Amino acid sequence: MMAVFAPRRLAVMAGLTVAWCALWGNVSVANIASGLIVSGVASNGFFSTPHRGPIRVGAAIRLFGLIAWDLITSTAYVAREILTPTDYTEEQLVPVSLPPELRGHVLLLVVAVTLTPGTAVIDVDDDTGELMLHLLHGERTEATVAHVHELATLAEQAFPTVDEVTS
Repeated sequence: MMAVFAPRRLAVMAGLTVAWCALWGNVSVANIASGLIVSGVASNGFFSTPHRGPIRVGAAIRLFGLIAWDLITSTAYVAREILTPTDYTEEQLVPVSLPPELRGHVLLLVVAVTLTPGTAVIDVDDDTGELMLHLLHGERTEATVAHVHELATLAEQAFPTVDEVTS
């Protein structure tokens, strides 16, 4: 049975509460209390991934660093697209299939991909583990599919959902 106050869940709740207060623009007793309520509901086993395994800080830093770098580089691509008089977009829909061992963090992947300018997840098939992406620059299809797999791998390394076999 899952512990109600497992360290992993407390870390997730703390992060979500900080984000909640940041979205409201100030730290107050009401914002902290409502943030804890929202994060408690959002981090329970029904709505999120199982709370098994440790949080691997090094892998989490690599994951969020990669997402930050994606934001910077894709913002530059989109800004170039806006500032140039010629339309260089080549919109395309791209299916990305995730193997079963990397499907534990679909919500995190959807947010990371959609947050990045020039890409959006438009559909998720829970049965097959397929994400349907809309790309602004279709010539980067192969690189984007490989990048989504890299994000999924880093997410699983940082927040393991698969029970590890120890000998």
